[in-house]
Amino acid sequence: MDTIATPLMWGTFAAFVVVALFIDFFALNKQGAHKVSMKEAAIWSLIWVATSFIFLGIMWWEMGGLSGDAAAKALANTKALEFTTGYLVEKALAVDNIFVFLMLFTYFAVPAEYQKRVLMIGILMALVLRAGMIVVGAWLVAQFHWVLYVFGAFLVFTGFKMWLAAGQEPDLESNPALKWVRKTFTISPHYDGEKFFTPIDGKRIATPLLIVVILIGIIDVVFAVDSIPAIFAITTDPFIVLTSNVFAILGLRAMYFLLAGMHEKFHLLPYGLALVLVFIGAKMLLIDVYKIPIVWSLTATASILVLTMILSLLIKPKGEVHATGAFPFDSKKTNEED
Repeated sequence: MDTIATPLMWGTFAAFVVVALFIDFFALNKQGAHKVSMKEAAIWSLIWVATSFIFLGIMWWEMGGLSGDAAAKALANTKALEFTTGYLVEKALAVDNIFVFLMLFTYFAVPAEYQKRVLMIGILMALVLRAGMIVVGAWLVAQFHWVLYVFGAFLVFTGFKMWLAAGQEPDLESNPALKWVRKTFTISPHYDGEKFFTPIDGKRIATPLLIVVILIGIIDVVFAVDSIPAIFAITTDPFIVLTSNVFAILGLRAMYFLLAGMHEKFHLLPYGLALVLVFIGAKMLLIDVYKIPIVWSLTATASILVLTMILSLLIKPKGEVHATGAFPFDSKKTNEED
């Protein structure tokens, strides 16, 4: 697994992540359970984006971006573009995660003040999961070049599937993961603060908040299967793959609260994400025929996303989905139900 990263760059990356998570957890614990405002979400979103590009600047400088060596400067510029493109793609795909998270929170009627903690735990699960998948993916690509074609075909297939599913209301009731949860756990009909377990009739049973966390973990697995191959279409350098992915995920919680109230305004965005996946998949399939420049990939991805967001504002949706806010479990629903 060849990489441009030096031990100093790996150390810098680790320090950034540890400090960022510490600050986030410290802020979370200090504030306690509360509803996140748009202002707070916007500030944290800007902080995460700024942090990502501060790291990018340090990486670019470490690789010789300011040196007089033309070869080192060219390499630094290329890797910086790869990071930026990967970061943008992962951020874009994370929007799809956000819409599913919103659907889950609405379906389970999760109080707004508890959503912050659930998302924080979900982000930690996503970081661990994706790091493992990236290591495995990088090893596979290094050992078997043909894996890139498998990734490419999968992304094209996923893109077409996403396009066909766009605009359709998801049926959470028939979701296999939810059915498994209902059969596996006895679930309290009420929340108990931010607790995951609560005593009822002398028994310690799961609260709905634990169920939401489990489902978010399953969702992370599903979306990682799409997003990890996408980043390998941009670069096979495990350092760039990992860092761009991690920094995109770190800001997911703030981005959720920023976009949660605007999801209906960007109703055409799933079509844009589908086109991005098809484009990236095609890029991977053509890798041995014609290597599409990173600048083109960045331009195409940004253009597709901006265009679909603009069209979403100009074209009204055909119909609106109204959440009932009904809680999906009642006191009679236990793990014995079929």
